[in-house]
Amino acid sequence: MTRGLLLAAALLLGVGWSLSGGAMTGHMVAHMIAVAIAAPLLALAVQGAQWDPALRWPRLASPLPAALIEAVVVWGWHVPALRALAAHHPAWLVAEQASFLAAGLLLWSAVLAPQHRAAGVVALLVTSMHMTLLGALIGLAPRPLYMHHGPQALADQQLAGVVMLLVGGIAYLAGGLALLARLLRTPQEAAA
Repeated sequence: MTRGLLLAAALLLGVGWSLSGGAMTGHMVAHMIAVAIAAPLLALAVQGAQWDPALRWPRLASPLPAALIEAVVVWGWHVPALRALAAHHPAWLVAEQASFLAAGLLLWSAVLAPQHRAAGVVALLVTSMHMTLLGALIGLAPRPLYMHHGPQALADQQLAGVVMLLVGGIAYLAGGLALLARLLRTPQEAAA
């Protein structure tokens, strides 16, 4: 299990570094891999085990606090000054990607915990909304917000916003709807 987690983290950071090579769209793809693909898969892998954040830190890994932490991490790293720092310094890029993965793991672990399913639905739907909003803000901005991304900065930024809006919005919406479907099952269906 530990080797698998280390391999996933190394792969994620390597992909993030190679994809982001100056392009905002590459950065956004790496970000979406961290929070919408790797984090839920890791949360499923550790669910109920000793490394499950929902078991290790139950107050922190509760859906609404975890959603707030994830929102602060996501919005914080999209502040232009922090984005520039991560784009130009490998150590900061590693910190950025690691914080995306950690915040995503915390949130997905919290919402997948059986005792939190109702609050998990709300947390994932709220997260879907803020991801969609941030993606729209980035994609629809009339000027480049991230000037360090070169001469095609606006077009690159617009595409990155679309990636965030679609992948981030859809991943969390789908997760929230899947949890809601579990909640709405009759006790007989749930037992089967």
